[in-house]
Amino acid sequence: MIVYHLAAITIAYFIDMLIGDPPHWPHPVRWIGSLISVFEKRLNKGKNKRLKGLAMLLVILLIVFLIVLLLVVISYQIHPIVGIAIESIIIATTIARKSLKEASLDVYGPLEKGDLAGARKKLSYIVGRDTDRLIEGEIARGAIETVAENTSDGVTAPLFWALIGGAPLAMVYRATNTCDSMVGYVNERYKDFGWASAKWDDVLNWIPSRLTGIIMIIGTKPVRIEYRKAWMILFRDAMKHPSPNSGWGEAAVAAILGIQLGGINYYKGIASNRATMGDPINPIQAGHILLANRILDKTVFLFLLFLWIGGMIVELAFTWIKSSAPF
Repeated sequence: MIVYHLAAITIAYFIDMLIGDPPHWPHPVRWIGSLISVFEKRLNKGKNKRLKGLAMLLVILLIVFLIVLLLVVISYQIHPIVGIAIESIIIATTIARKSLKEASLDVYGPLEKGDLAGARKKLSYIVGRDTDRLIEGEIARGAIETVAENTSDGVTAPLFWALIGGAPLAMVYRATNTCDSMVGYVNERYKDFGWASAKWDDVLNWIPSRLTGIIMIIGTKPVRIEYRKAWMILFRDAMKHPSPNSGWGEAAVAAILGIQLGGINYYKGIASNRATMGDPINPIQAGHILLANRILDKTVFLFLLFLWIGGMIVELAFTWIKSSAPF
């Protein structure tokens, strides 16, 4: 069965590369988001908000898991090729490599031409910080941080869970991530109701984020520093991030490019001083957005290769154990 998952993951990788997420096509994440909105409006009030938020998360994940599991089981019963095809399409909807690249390149385009106003506007679509007064380096930093952080959230993490449990677990991961993105904020409205969603998202991202940061360093030669220095920066800075997982991608990209990410951001005019990652060897420029995307491409490819190697080792181990069993 692992071989089937690997085949579906690989096909999904190419589907996303070629098609991505066309804006007008139906998408499971939009349906999941609508379901979350219904639950949030009904449950996020009164007492026991943490318990209600946990109940919402469990119900949504159970619904998503059972629907996808039923669809996958039926398709494999028809024929393994049908099963792989259906599973690959579902997994493709859980990853967003093409969309992530396009979003960052939408910022790079006007920025490279000196159109700061246009670049600020495009950046505002993908980050929560204030963008109206950002200079070139800060605009580029926002785009780079988005690519670095979402390499795991948007691509490698769903692929990791797809290997573990096929399309059902990949979609459970995406549903968790959607819950976190919608209600996992530490503010008055969501700090209790979204607590379970935020914590479970942290759990599911713990292994993939670290693998992603490590593979980034392995797969891309650092600019103007030695590999040993890059490794040092990764392990020195990864845990500085407010998120227990997001820092691994950002620290790795900062180390590879010889730039410094993090620092002061403004949210509705209020300054937020976030820890810095990496050493400011090179000033951040628009071209670093392209380099960050190259790191994204190499990392996803190597991550896919890693899944194949790991999956085949597990498959061979199970085969050997089964053949060695006395009964």
